[in-house]
Amino acid sequence: MSQPSLAKKIEPLKSQLADSVRLQAPSLLHLSHQIHANPELGFEEVLASAWICDQLAKAGLDIEYGVGGLPTAFVAKKGTGATTVAICAEYDALPGIGHACGHNIIAACAVGAGIALSNLVDDLEVTVKVIGTPAEEGGGGKIILLEQGVFDDVDFAMMVHPGPTDQVQLDCLAVSHFMVRYSGKAAHASGFPQEGINAGDALTIAQVAIGLLRQQLPQTSRVHGIVRTGGTAANIIPDLCEAEYFVRTPTLDELSEIEERVQNCFRSGALATGCQLSTEYLGPNYSEFRQDLHFQEIYRKNAQELGRVFPQHRSTPMSTDMANVSLRIPSIHPMISINSLPAVNHQPEFAAASISSYADSAIIDGAIALAWSAADLLLHEQERSQFVPKLEE
Repeated sequence: MSQPSLAKKIEPLKSQLADSVRLQAPSLLHLSHQIHANPELGFEEVLASAWICDQLAKAGLDIEYGVGGLPTAFVAKKGTGATTVAICAEYDALPGIGHACGHNIIAACAVGAGIALSNLVDDLEVTVKVIGTPAEEGGGGKIILLEQGVFDDVDFAMMVHPGPTDQVQLDCLAVSHFMVRYSGKAAHASGFPQEGINAGDALTIAQVAIGLLRQQLPQTSRVHGIVRTGGTAANIIPDLCEAEYFVRTPTLDELSEIEERVQNCFRSGALATGCQLSTEYLGPNYSEFRQDLHFQEIYRKNAQELGRVFPQHRSTPMSTDMANVSLRIPSIHPMISINSLPAVNHQPEFAAASISSYADSAIIDGAIALAWSAADLLLHEQERSQFVPKLEE
């Protein structure tokens, strides 16, 4: 097609995409609230995955269940175009505080954008995939799916994540997640303390060492964790202590260096007390995000057309397995406001805000903005020519 004919075609198609999303509004909002009311942890999202697939199947997408060896992962597909766009859905919750990261919103946005685009696959000459990605909260579902080839034929990937404000990009840190276990020997804490080997002391020593280490760490690094098991009674020397820790750095290259220093702190606890130390990694390492400025700008313009306002950018150093996708495939991961302030992600108040009227509006805007951004990439030859070389790197 010539550029003038494309220019004439894009606006009617984008109007159809918006109309499609808005017609879906009742079912999308129902899906979001349904997932929110039934929070499931990573790799256990049986209900959420089924509800999402059911809605996509009713819209005519072909569903492949259990992709990549993950029972709650799926690919919903329509079209035979040479270019494949993937919209990633997340739907796992956080322990104790449910959908305090708003993954119910992410899922509904992905469904809305995926169905809208699937209705126009012939006009857009595209293959549309909605990829269900379990266990973003530490399990690294997308990384497993990458390794299993689920993303191999995807040309670009997108998703939108709720937050307190609109942001065109998320400043992601690489992260490792692991559990440390100290095994000691129980004994009566008063009568026979000399017979015990105190696993609690080992963890205390490690935490003090990590606190001192932070002075020598770059300000861009993060080390944080919680105690999972710390003993059973005050008069029993604890023979088992467990702690879950995250180490975050700006890049994967830096992560290995900083993590080794943190692990030395845990080794010091074992050495000082005589405990046995074991480390279990809870998922694959998440990477830094490779920002695609061209792709981001397309999303920004479309979101602004819907009335979204992007405040001056401020760093929000979180982590996501979508970052690993971005190292292989041009990707975007913008934040969409649900007007939650002062509540922010991973707070109970944010979970409550994730089914507010603002959150419901964000689902519609997010789905439309994603669908429009895909259409712009596919239909504008000038933009597409800037984009295609990135696929060939």
